[in-house]
Amino acid sequence: MVGCKWGTTLKPSSSNPSLQIASPACTELETVVMDWLGKMISLPETFLAGEQGLGEGVIQGSASESTVIALLAAKMRMIRKQQEIDPDLDQFDILPKLVAYTSDQSHSSVNRASMISSVRMRVLPTDERNALRGDTLIEAMKKDRKKGLLPTFVCATLGTTNSLAFDRLSEIGPACEDEDVWLHVDAAYAGSAFICPEYRSLLNGVEYASSFNFNPHKFLRVNFDLSAMWVKDKRDIVGAFYTDPVYLQHGHQGSVEDYRHWQIPLGRRFRALKLWFVLRMFGVEKLQEHIRHQVKLAREFKALVMSDQRFTIEAEVILGLVCFRLKGTNTQNKELLDKINKSGKIHMIGTELKGRYILRFAVCAATTESCHILYAWQAIQDCAIKICDGVNGYKNGGTLSNGANGTAEACISPD
Repeated sequence: MVGCKWGTTLKPSSSNPSLQIASPACTELETVVMDWLGKMISLPETFLAGEQGLGEGVIQGSASESTVIALLAAKMRMIRKQQEIDPDLDQFDILPKLVAYTSDQSHSSVNRASMISSVRMRVLPTDERNALRGDTLIEAMKKDRKKGLLPTFVCATLGTTNSLAFDRLSEIGPACEDEDVWLHVDAAYAGSAFICPEYRSLLNGVEYASSFNFNPHKFLRVNFDLSAMWVKDKRDIVGAFYTDPVYLQHGHQGSVEDYRHWQIPLGRRFRALKLWFVLRMFGVEKLQEHIRHQVKLAREFKALVMSDQRFTIEAEVILGLVCFRLKGTNTQNKELLDKINKSGKIHMIGTELKGRYILRFAVCAATTESCHILYAWQAIQDCAIKICDGVNGYKNGGTLSNGANGTAEACISPD
């Protein structure tokens, strides 16, 4: 909480910290910590601030904001390109031809970005692992070009909300590069895990992206709100949002960064300070330990689910999310979730995956330990018994207690 408190109470002397001249520390620290964070996840150099490069990072409020900003930037870039070809074209003549693409597993905020930007969105089907594939995207873009439309933007997801699926950047990226289409990569939750070398391969293909985003406030011990966004060419962002009224002009324009041109609102808080606190307080190794511990706890929960024949795992457990359900109807699973939440012991949410209603168990809190996983599982079992008793084909899973080493894994037979 320290970073959050000081980030909001240590306000610059001006009421408008979006201006670099009003508080240089706000701008300069943001540039520095965003480069630190980018290097922690081994982002390509083209995304980092440098004397010669055009890439840079910026702090937004949420992944939703980042998607909107990326789509608006892609929209204006395509409009400018078309006007270079035909200067007589008005942007409102071009707008109806623009098309964006995403998967049927992307977050609802991607569709909302389409609504805000007035760019039509094609929602594409995913494969058996709930991932968007390159051939699906290529086919959709070909069809739209034949109709005289202009493929403009693709939003790929690394770690979907429904099931933590990973779109195939290695296939999507080259397709976007070939078509000169803006590729935005949304890794809102999963991105924090890329600081661990064993998970960095999940980010392979990001070199094709025009913009990339993840939320340190979800998985990296940073308090809400702090969403990290990087772009390869900051001119596209600034070109989409640039306004320069006399009352905001200052003598250092052009030689320093004004992040007011990188976002929708004008004002901004000193959010870089809380990220600085976390990175300096814990360091890379301690943050890696935190990620690995969260993943270990999720795997403990997965093992508990698999030990009970009434349940099934519905998606691969890669990080801290476990998707599971009763071996029953969608109605029974909805009833189970309702009982769990009404019990007041734990709170969970459900979703639909390929027409099947599932329950999502997410390990999020920094203080979660194995005893809490056991507590949650017992609460789930207690509610499941009320649904399954008297139904043919079900067998009660029994109760669990801490094992010899205090972990949920110790309670499960090796076979």
